[in-house]
Amino acid sequence: MSDLVTTVKAEMKAAMKARDKARLATIRLIQAEFKRVEVDERIDIDDARALSILDKMVKQRRDSASQYRDAGREELAAQEDSEIAVIQEFLPEQLSAADIETLIDEALAGIDATGMAAMGPLMGAIKPKLQGRADMGEVSKLVKAKLNG
Repeated sequence: MSDLVTTVKAEMKAAMKARDKARLATIRLIQAEFKRVEVDERIDIDDARALSILDKMVKQRRDSASQYRDAGREELAAQEDSEIAVIQEFLPEQLSAADIETLIDEALAGIDATGMAAMGPLMGAIKPKLQGRADMGEVSKLVKAKLNG
């Protein structure tokens, strides 16, 4: 069992003891998603897979919060934001824009393709390094700007 999965289980117990219902509900959602992936894919989740699951959960909640705000449902958007905050506690520290730029430049130096043809190989090279540490949508925008500029 991965360290991240163990940490999530320990935090669930702590939330139960503290009677923190909102936090506990979000941690249970994380646990359920881990279990779903384990059952569907017949694997034991390692840290890399757990990070990608948490990353996906944050992205889904950001999208939902945006849609709720567009529909004028602030209370539901606030609920999504609170879930994002709990999920992000289990993700590594986010990288700064300068750190992301440096990683993009390093990866770009090792790729033969130029222009937008380099997009796929470049994203493939940097995604494992940035998983859980940066919003991949924002990284994609930075990469496109760098390749077009």
